[in-house]
Amino acid sequence: MNQPALESKFAQAAAVVCKQGMVQFPVSDAAIEIIRRVVGEQADELDLIAAFDKAPSQTLDQLTAASAMAAETVAALASSLARKGLVFNQPNSAGVMVYRLLPFMAVGLMEYRFMGELSGSQAEKELAELFETLMDQLRDQIQGSYDALMPFFQNAPALDRTVPAVATEDGGRIKVIAVDKKVDLPEEFVLPSQSVAEIIAKFDEIAVGYCFCRQRRSLLGEPCATAAPTLNCFTFGKSARHTVAQGFAKKIDKAEALKIMAEAEAAGLVHKAFHPGSRENSPETSICNCCKDCCDTIRLWQSGTMPLVNSTFHLAMIDADACTGCGTCAERCPTDAIALNAEGIAQRDETACFGCGVCARFCPVGAISLKEGLRKVCIPPPKVKG
Repeated sequence: MNQPALESKFAQAAAVVCKQGMVQFPVSDAAIEIIRRVVGEQADELDLIAAFDKAPSQTLDQLTAASAMAAETVAALASSLARKGLVFNQPNSAGVMVYRLLPFMAVGLMEYRFMGELSGSQAEKELAELFETLMDQLRDQIQGSYDALMPFFQNAPALDRTVPAVATEDGGRIKVIAVDKKVDLPEEFVLPSQSVAEIIAKFDEIAVGYCFCRQRRSLLGEPCATAAPTLNCFTFGKSARHTVAQGFAKKIDKAEALKIMAEAEAAGLVHKAFHPGSRENSPETSICNCCKDCCDTIRLWQSGTMPLVNSTFHLAMIDADACTGCGTCAERCPTDAIALNAEGIAQRDETACFGCGVCARFCPVGAISLKEGLRKVCIPPPKVKG
């Protein structure tokens, strides 16, 4: 194939991927170059990506018709693209194989490409830089339409859900202030599991990979400031089968999962659970264990790119009489929801607290508890001064 025709296919494939998922990326040279690096000069794979323009999820018959390729060819190409992080290929609840084109991120190509064990090669570093460029371009796009997008941000579903820490640093239980769930919960809403142990207990298929955020930041020359453990990105059920099959993660048992989760909590990481389509009544698909300085969700909010939209069932409560003003909670809070007031006492901003319990875990005097009550936290991205 001549080069101009191949370049056209790269651009077309990039345009289709840019439209996938909750985050719509601008079609740019960076987006096209990412597709070039990931797919390579495989014209047939680029054509299959383009066939997803008709629908992001398709059965084999549908994708065969959309691509005008033989079924055997489609299946083989889709398998190759799955290994590259661009296609999710797992059967649905009826046992029918469904092929879904993945977005650039949340959750998609970027996460899968940096979830496996990396070598630190120049190619990996360059790909990490391209994704950074892509997110910078997204920030510029969001900032350029900031006021128009704010209503959309406020009404957007929660991308993830905070599962709180349950123990203090010395091994005691974090105090939880119970409330009447009938008052706080919408009608017919089933409260999802509120501890990582409960979530792990539900699944026989569990896989763990490396934190794609901390790995990518390290490739960019920004290793985690807290030296947080890295092998703690979990997938469950169908997602676990997919990540194991493609080599992005390894299968583990419940005991090992609990051990890794305990290590993550000891390091002060935030448990963030994901549900299919943000439907909290559906079983979890994954859990990230996030640090304040590396987490893409938090960094995208801090940089003015995206709002931080999170579902939670807890709110930090500070006992002003017991607080000694040490500032540990303010330093640890991932959303900067806590600060010391003029009297040197910790104060919490309810609109910015997503109930992770990290402050309560590390408070040396036990002055912080967690109050129950379903909330959606939406923290708008700051306006960046141009």
